[in-house]
Amino acid sequence: MKIIILGAGVVGVTSAWYLNAAGHDVTVIDRQPAPAQETSFANAGQVSPGYSTPWAAPGLPWQAMKWMTHPRHSPLVIRKRLDMAMLRWIGQLLKNCNAQSYALNKARMLRVAEYSRDCLDALREETGITYDDRQQGLIQLFRTDGQISKIQRDMRLLDESGIPHLLLSVDDILEHEPGLRHAAHLLKGGLFLPHDQSGDAHIFTQRLARMAEAKGVRFLYNTTIQGLDATGDSVVSVRTSAGHLSADSYVMALGSYSARLLRPLGLHLPVYPVKGYSLTLPLTDESHAPAATVNDATYKVSITRLGNRIRVGGTAELTGYNLKLSPDRRETLELSFSELYGGGDMSAATYWTGLRPCTPDGTPVIGPAAPFGNLWLNTGHGTLGWTMACGSGRLIADMILGRKTDIPALDLALSRYG
Repeated sequence: MKIIILGAGVVGVTSAWYLNAAGHDVTVIDRQPAPAQETSFANAGQVSPGYSTPWAAPGLPWQAMKWMTHPRHSPLVIRKRLDMAMLRWIGQLLKNCNAQSYALNKARMLRVAEYSRDCLDALREETGITYDDRQQGLIQLFRTDGQISKIQRDMRLLDESGIPHLLLSVDDILEHEPGLRHAAHLLKGGLFLPHDQSGDAHIFTQRLARMAEAKGVRFLYNTTIQGLDATGDSVVSVRTSAGHLSADSYVMALGSYSARLLRPLGLHLPVYPVKGYSLTLPLTDESHAPAATVNDATYKVSITRLGNRIRVGGTAELTGYNLKLSPDRRETLELSFSELYGGGDMSAATYWTGLRPCTPDGTPVIGPAAPFGNLWLNTGHGTLGWTMACGSGRLIADMILGRKTDIPALDLALSRYG
């Protein structure tokens, strides 16, 4: 079967890998000159199934109002703009801010993320691919007793899903992350997720793309995707800057831009861009650096060791498709890192922003795009595209081939929104 994949980010490239392995003739189209040049370029670097949590949680509306009154270092910023898509998305998000929806959505996310981590492990074993990867777990850092109390709900859900975790004292944290000794007075405790990992998604995607190309996958770079042509219940071609391209099936993996391309077909995909930022700085002092990866629960910032670099990522901003770098968001990243570690050469840091494709319930959209029988979706992974990429690619390949998926997947499709 001839398949065209739209998008050469980490989700598109992993989809191409598994579809090629299943014997399909695969072509990947992207407007950039190389893979992983947009949202997959400089994300937080965490493969974190245990940290897979929907934003739509009980108490979020009240917490968001508090953040909006102190916006300088708020984890969430909403820029005022006349944007009906954003307002609809926020409305759907708020409908999921209840205990029942939270438990359902988190269970879905954990299912996909755990499966994906296992697929990544198998892929690493099969290919020998390296990407500044570490398999040393993740620690969520708590600075207040209130944060420790709130985590009890998530720990119950982790128990139900069979995901190992451990509540740590400050002394326990320092055994795992001795670079935090300088900040011990700021900490109250932490949650350790021993099976979580880290690595550079950009390096991974570029190396996997080269491996896929060697196996016959074609990559059309510098090719702008303009739209999809459909008749009846089938897509017949992709309109691109290189002309019309046709295949038997099509996979939409364009992240935040997926919804725009699907709208002319009458498909309403509730994916909205949530802007995130990162700093990448050289490691200069081992005693002030993470051994693996931590999350600062106060500022919602992650700090990850990637070889001889440190990646500091986080914050969420609703501002449409705007890619302007905000000085305020950089201050938040620098503040979290300087309070906890303080190592690294901040003057040499590279500042970056990307658009996370977020659904209102937190779960990605993986599956058929009815009524079109040959159009498939693999998008909407939010902050967890790197975490869920391999599993999502394997799932979409099995679905297209008509094979039974390794995990339940019917509730991941677009049809769950009605």
